[in-house]
Amino acid sequence: MIKGAGIGLRHLHLQQVLDTRPAVNWFEVHSENFFFDNLATYQLEKIADNYPLSLHCIGLSLGSADKINLQHLQNLKDTIVRFKPDLVSDHLSWSSIDGNYLNDLLPMPYTTKSLHYFADKIKQVQDFLGCQILLENPSSYLRFRESNIPEWEFFSALPSLSGCGLLFDVNNVFVSCFNHGYQATDYINNVDVDDVLQIHLAGHTRKKLPQGVILIDDHSQKVADKVWDLYQTTLKKIGNKPTLIEWDTDIPDLSVLLSEANKAQTLLDET
Repeated sequence: MIKGAGIGLRHLHLQQVLDTRPAVNWFEVHSENFFFDNLATYQLEKIADNYPLSLHCIGLSLGSADKINLQHLQNLKDTIVRFKPDLVSDHLSWSSIDGNYLNDLLPMPYTTKSLHYFADKIKQVQDFLGCQILLENPSSYLRFRESNIPEWEFFSALPSLSGCGLLFDVNNVFVSCFNHGYQATDYINNVDVDDVLQIHLAGHTRKKLPQGVILIDDHSQKVADKVWDLYQTTLKKIGNKPTLIEWDTDIPDLSVLLSEANKAQTLLDET
């Protein structure tokens, strides 16, 4: 059973984890990287004998106007059967149109129509998989003129409409609030404590544009001090929840990720 702090496991560290059996509570992997038989799936099977796993999807594209890709969904179901993860998650976003996939998680317009459309897609996926999935709040850099529901209200409405759980990404809240002038307390106070089943923490970078500075959620460095502060505020509201350290670019030595996870664990233990 997943509890405490874990780390995102990338291919670079698979063999090292097998060789050293580090003291960490659990691992999360991107599900699409383990759809097919290869050395990595064999390594992950061995790791799953000793650690709980979470599968984090990046390709369901639930917000797309396209129908759900049933082959992709079957691959995910097969991967769930193979690795028996405790949690399965995806994103409040879309990434495909007319069968063409983009290498990004694109923002949704927040309207009543899109909310019910998105919730229906979640229900279809959960019915097919035979399990609940979690949805992660996005990091965003633009807003649609059509949006008439605050992002945090849209996000927090999904569980009651679909039966899903929530993956609360603290760094994404920080990034979106900086970029759009939101208040983090609006996000934190709107989610139902019982709906949040997992937390993500990650690093971000500052980018200077002619219009000003924006934050980019690129998972390329340690969690920022202000994000740690927001994490502590989040824990006071929603309690002790499994927390993951994400790091996807410029991946450091495993020891750096373990140190970040230990920091999160210390804060969880104080909650």
